[in-house]
Amino acid sequence: MSGEVLIRRSNDLFIQTQTQSLTPPSLPPSLPPSPSPKQVIKMNDYQKSRFSSLIVSRMFNTVTGKKIAIFGFAFKKDTGDTRETASVFVCRNLLEERAQLHVFDPKVTREQMMLEFEYSTNTTEATVPEFKELVVTSPCPYEAAKGAHAIAVLTEWDEFKEYDYQRIYDSMAKPAFIFDGRNILDEKMLRSIGFENYAIGKPRTKEW
Repeated sequence: MSGEVLIRRSNDLFIQTQTQSLTPPSLPPSLPPSPSPKQVIKMNDYQKSRFSSLIVSRMFNTVTGKKIAIFGFAFKKDTGDTRETASVFVCRNLLEERAQLHVFDPKVTREQMMLEFEYSTNTTEATVPEFKELVVTSPCPYEAAKGAHAIAVLTEWDEFKEYDYQRIYDSMAKPAFIFDGRNILDEKMLRSIGFENYAIGKPRTKEW
């Protein structure tokens, strides 16, 4: 089960538990207790914040005015559903640092993105000055990455594995960073091209 789906179901269960005062069944003494729905939500929120902080810290502690290509906005691959997507929270955090985001997702429209920003994070022109100028929807990944300082992979679309990353690297500002939030890209290949690559679950990211 993906983290975003678990958040949705956890939110539902947490609300139900709070309103109906349900007591979860006891577990056998030999089994450790599972985290509560509220704890799961907190852990997911922490991981999103930590990922955003990693991007900022690796990019010399500032992303202000820097172009960051966002690969994926849907909450999972093969869907245009954006409800409770982790991408919106990571993007919100980067916007607060005044990064310039160029988003590409095969199925998500700009209208959906704007609605999700407002609904999930209260991000609007009123709360983030120049919000709509800071978020650009790109027609293709190559356009999104052109001139970018970094790429953040936030949805596990299969097609992201098949792109011409040499072409992408050549078009980017240097040093060129990739932050693989879904651990789907070939780390060895990216580093051989010249990317500064950080991927979830890989040895280089032990300090996460």
